[in-house]
Amino acid sequence: MNAQSSSIRSLFLDGTAGRLEGLLNTGAEHATHAALVCHPHPLYGGTLHNKVVFHTMKALNNSGYPVLRFNFRGAGLSQGEHDHGDGEVEDVRTALDWLDREFHLPLIFAGFSFGAAVGLRVACPDARVRAVIGLGLPVLTLDDRIYDFEFLRSCLKPKLFVSGERDQFGPRAKLEGIVGALPEPTKLVIVEGADHFFEGRLRELRDSIESWIKEMHS
Repeated sequence: MNAQSSSIRSLFLDGTAGRLEGLLNTGAEHATHAALVCHPHPLYGGTLHNKVVFHTMKALNNSGYPVLRFNFRGAGLSQGEHDHGDGEVEDVRTALDWLDREFHLPLIFAGFSFGAAVGLRVACPDARVRAVIGLGLPVLTLDDRIYDFEFLRSCLKPKLFVSGERDQFGPRAKLEGIVGALPEPTKLVIVEGADHFFEGRLRELRDSIESWIKEMHS
């Protein structure tokens, strides 16, 4: 898809804690899927404008998908207050519901860090979501809680995980142990030299997502 044919639409979603700020990058006329990308921890500056979120959106949008990004409750112009991952689960559900109503297409979920920890919990059991992407999966504690990824063991849909070799919240051995125990189809990509935020390695991150999407469609 030609990037020039994609336009950006600013919108608000009606969430359980108030309005959620969103941006939609429109897709190709005959898009096969619609996608959602969730941002990292809002208490550490995470918003829908995060670089990893932006590059993930570009990878999905380049495949022709309309892609929604939104700010969790209490971030950016979104109403409500940060709820340590509990209320944010409802925010993800709100966004998936909106995409489903708007496009009536199979959905793809992608989340970075906190966005992955929260969003995968909702996306994995949701039959409308056909594939999931976890970026910088925080297998070490990120705030006042340890994220439990046991639920991924029952996730049978295609799963892509991309993390940096030097990710301070996702030590390689621990990550490989968690991902290695998951049912197929599962793919783990370790980006050499990259930290949690893929600083200087965003191109590799984007390429990993784009090639995985091509594999899924082949």
